[in-house]
Amino acid sequence: MNAQSPLTILLIPGDGVGAEVIPAAAEVLRALGLDLHFQQAEAGFGCFTRRGTALPEETLALARQADAILFGATASPSTRVDGYRSPILALRRALGLYANLRPVVSMPFEFSRPGVDLLVVRENSEGLYSGRERVETPDTAIAERLISRAASERIARLACELALRRAAERQRPPRLTVIHKANVLKLSDGLFRESALKVAAGYPDIAVEELLVDAAAMHLVRSPQRFDVLLAPNLYGDILSDEASALVGGLGFAPSANVGEGTPLFEPVHGSAPDIAGQGIANPTGAILSAALMLETLGLPAEAKRLRAGVQRTLAAGIRTPDAGGSATTQAFTQAVIASLSRF
Repeated sequence: MNAQSPLTILLIPGDGVGAEVIPAAAEVLRALGLDLHFQQAEAGFGCFTRRGTALPEETLALARQADAILFGATASPSTRVDGYRSPILALRRALGLYANLRPVVSMPFEFSRPGVDLLVVRENSEGLYSGRERVETPDTAIAERLISRAASERIARLACELALRRAAERQRPPRLTVIHKANVLKLSDGLFRESALKVAAGYPDIAVEELLVDAAAMHLVRSPQRFDVLLAPNLYGDILSDEASALVGGLGFAPSANVGEGTPLFEPVHGSAPDIAGQGIANPTGAILSAALMLETLGLPAEAKRLRAGVQRTLAAGIRTPDAGGSATTQAFTQAVIASLSRF
């Protein structure tokens, strides 16, 4: 992509604190002085209650036309609601975003484990999130878990390429950990394992290991510094990346990228946080770091680095929202990040 071309960024705040952290991320992006054109669209459970759809057709049309999407959060109910479908899952499927990338990096405060710098590469289109659920009897519900060779090889290839890229950037040998539970789920996880290891064998420079998902969870808690790139099916990647975020401060500091065939989508990992929504104290770090991932994906690595440095410098100065033990409001933290950009 030509970094000089105007870039259209679609903002979808969604529900709850999404309406606070996405504008904060957009404000920081504007401060970088880039040629960005922002559009806004609605989606989420609030949209569903107002309009009867969680993902309006005009939102999907704008998403397809944009260069990138910044998505906030959704307040998906835990019980079945007739007609409701998660808009983020629908967007991922409609745009062919088969990979979910969740970097986890140490933060400069006392709640963060030092030396953590890993990336969870999560298969985004299959597994237990395929939507294949049914009620067999009044007392029995069944969910089908879809694993295909094509999708497993596709996500493994991306994980290997990212491992090589990270190794070049960090000047260290590339490492890949394949996560599965093939000792129990011999057919489905067995197929994922076989496919991933077959692809990885074509990258002889990468040191490859495999771990059962429960062992991987234990090692994440005990020695997260051992990991570089973790490759996992959908559900395992979701759980392990949330666990890993707790090592460096929590979900408020966790960015993510959804990439694949269509418009890439970037979102903080946290939910809509209805308990603090509207109070002006939501942590925008995850959204701002998601914006940095977006810039990197759009071919603007220097600007992405500048944005990450601004966040790190702000946190190191002791400016933090209440979830990180501070007293800064969302707006105060955002302004501090913007002020720090001029010093980079």
